[in-house]
Amino acid sequence: MTRTVTIGAAAAVCAAAAAALYLGAIPRANPFAGPATAAAAAESGAAIYYQDPDGKPFYSLGPKKAPDGRPWRAVPAGADVSFDEPEEQPAETKGAAKTERKVKYYRNPMGLPDTSPVPKKDSMGMDYIPVYEGEDTDDGSIKLSSGKIQRTGVKSEAVVKRPVTSLIRAPGTVQEDERRVSVVALRFEGFVESVANVTTGDHVHKGQPLLNVYSPALSSAAAEYLSAINAGATGKELKGARRRLENLATPEPAIKELERTREISLSVPWLAPQDGEILERNAVPGMRAGPGEVLFKIADHRLLWVLIDVAERDLPQIAVGTKVTIRPRALAGQSFEGSVALIYPHLNATTRTARIRIEVPNRDELLRPEMYVDAEIEAGTPGPVLTVAESAVLDSGSRQAVLVDKGEGRFEPREVKLGRRGGGFVEITNGLSEGEAVVTSANFLIDAESNLKAALKGFAESNSMPPEAPPGGSGARP
Repeated sequence: MTRTVTIGAAAAVCAAAAAALYLGAIPRANPFAGPATAAAAAESGAAIYYQDPDGKPFYSLGPKKAPDGRPWRAVPAGADVSFDEPEEQPAETKGAAKTERKVKYYRNPMGLPDTSPVPKKDSMGMDYIPVYEGEDTDDGSIKLSSGKIQRTGVKSEAVVKRPVTSLIRAPGTVQEDERRVSVVALRFEGFVESVANVTTGDHVHKGQPLLNVYSPALSSAAAEYLSAINAGATGKELKGARRRLENLATPEPAIKELERTREISLSVPWLAPQDGEILERNAVPGMRAGPGEVLFKIADHRLLWVLIDVAERDLPQIAVGTKVTIRPRALAGQSFEGSVALIYPHLNATTRTARIRIEVPNRDELLRPEMYVDAEIEAGTPGPVLTVAESAVLDSGSRQAVLVDKGEGRFEPREVKLGRRGGGFVEITNGLSEGEAVVTSANFLIDAESNLKAALKGFAESNSMPPEAPPGGSGARP
């Protein structure tokens, strides 16, 4: 009876059969001797081929000598390399007659979806491979011999709980904190009589005199307040006169000096509103200054911003308050600690990145605005979660699975749901329990053989007709 196989299914089966060949599921033939020759050589102990006397990978079907006259080494059948090994027997059965295993069915040696209840050969004369009871299961698992496990390098690790941390790296630049920048300007029209001996780049302290200002409006307000004091005014009248001076941003020390001396000064010293470095100095002695004109600009650099751009995919791992390590490129070997203060609400449509603002203390003022830095953000789970090694996950894009080590050479593919990744581990949100063992090495080979078994079983089940029997009755070889 002819079986129909779709092109996609046949390709999957052939690929899986190649992996099964590597695992030893399909026996390998000797490349130098035919079946009859090899069998005869095995019985007689005669050489089946010859190898270079130095062990080099050179072979000959007949006797041969090396350039120095040494004969090539004869290789008998018993010394030929074979990847098929007999199953190990328990100690109590050694020396006793081997119990014959029961064949469940025979499968196509090339991995095609064809099985037979009796021995048979395919169109190329190859024997069908027997599948014994216990080797094939209904739970989708695959069983390998200890020799195959050792040859393929299968390794398993337990599923444990641990924190999953990842390091997000991004370049950035140092910027001034906009909240720590101020200007010195007048609220009235006046004249700059003198300027202190400070200039751009100098550090000034809050309350330090920067310039002396004369203004008719300021003198008029001071005279009104002094008149109210001398007249013994109290209550709202006195407060109103003082409030007029305050509305002109008159420094508090100048008002107290007026109250103490009862004299109106021709010029009033104007003070620095905060600690910081002078970014701009526009005041010049003798100049006329209008309302709002910037005379000094001062910035406090004891707290700075670092602006970085992170990829859109990394945003879910970052939150306000996340700790960040800043490494300035100009200060080799030095690092600064900061925290995420703001995640800007808009993405850059061109680069698909989001801007992150990091606040970094700069007490020694080693950081300077416009410096290039490298930021490292420690992101991860808040506590221990169920994890496996990333190498344990078989990810096809739409399906993620692992191979659970059931012991005694049996492996079960199981679909899982993944969470965060980091540090070589991935979070398992569904599908595994703590303490189970999963394969972390050579799992793709086991998965390939498992897919082969699933394909064979699927085709066998989809065929409602019984397998065709060979000519001559049941149990006879064709």
